[in-house]
Amino acid sequence: MTHDTHASGGPDVSSGRRFGRRTVLRGAALGAASPLIPATAATAATASASTGRGGTTPSVSFRWLGTAGWRIDVDGHTVLFDPYLTRFRTGLFDDGLDSETELKTDPVVVDAHIGRPEVVLVSHSHWDHLGDVPYIAKTTGARVIGTETTYHLLVALGVDSGQISVVKGGEVLDIGALTVEVVPSLHSRNKKCAYFAPGTLNAPPAKVPSTISDLPEGDTLAFRVTAGKHGPSAFLMGASDFSERAVRGLRPDLAMVAVPTATSTTHDYVSRLLSALDAPDVVVPVHWDNFELPLKGSPVIDPAMDLDAFLTQVRKASPASRIVVPDYRTVYDGAMRPTNR
Repeated sequence: MTHDTHASGGPDVSSGRRFGRRTVLRGAALGAASPLIPATAATAATASASTGRGGTTPSVSFRWLGTAGWRIDVDGHTVLFDPYLTRFRTGLFDDGLDSETELKTDPVVVDAHIGRPEVVLVSHSHWDHLGDVPYIAKTTGARVIGTETTYHLLVALGVDSGQISVVKGGEVLDIGALTVEVVPSLHSRNKKCAYFAPGTLNAPPAKVPSTISDLPEGDTLAFRVTAGKHGPSAFLMGASDFSERAVRGLRPDLAMVAVPTATSTTHDYVSRLLSALDAPDVVVPVHWDNFELPLKGSPVIDPAMDLDAFLTQVRKASPASRIVVPDYRTVYDGAMRPTNR
């Protein structure tokens, strides 16, 4: 989770610009969001612009699954990132986090959003990132890519070990519809420079995980995914910290950036990150919604977040980047423009 810990509709806040390798992405207000799109609906729309690297842009769409989660559809193939959809209450935003809250998955909710995923990318193993992955892996046969800790937890929870690919960071994986570059990353920390459930697993857990405290962070990854041969590319984060050296040179077209809490101790987070990423064309804030509320309607801001302050920092650090605040109900194309108007 990005807590120590992380509005509404989807305004597109922008000023456009051109890099030699990228497309000009001119901003415009998105307007009212459409109703929730069922997983059985058309899964992709052709990106509205070339990436500037030559070749034909593939058919690609992005759907925000709330928290840090994404569903990415490329030419009929579906990849998920940190798909946490059940969103049960732990007391985090009420009277205090109950670390013994039982893990649970709601199949009806999950099935309504995931389509037929072939791959699931996992940034780290906290419940608000990994919680629904065992069910998804077991019911769809999707390959899961994550850390060794993620591997041991999933096997303990009944996932076939042959479905899980352990990565450490630095790998560049060809998974057909997407190229996935695995990026070593970091978990955000609170004012005490700490976070919930630290630790890693180098062997199976002593007992089958049953509560949120049974899911340690287990190291954190980020991913740069590129659709087809020519993009677009997106940088996906699951927590609001990063390794500056690890992300330099990634140069994604889209950056899905985890919003830090007001008590975050990550120094100069926004400006360092956007500089290291070379001022992405589009910045999309994530992990700012209250993930203890159901995934429906318009997002409600996590009370620990100051989304407006984050947007102000992005504008200052990367004034040419277009900002898109995502909505649960909107399908976006490869340039993060809504397709279900």
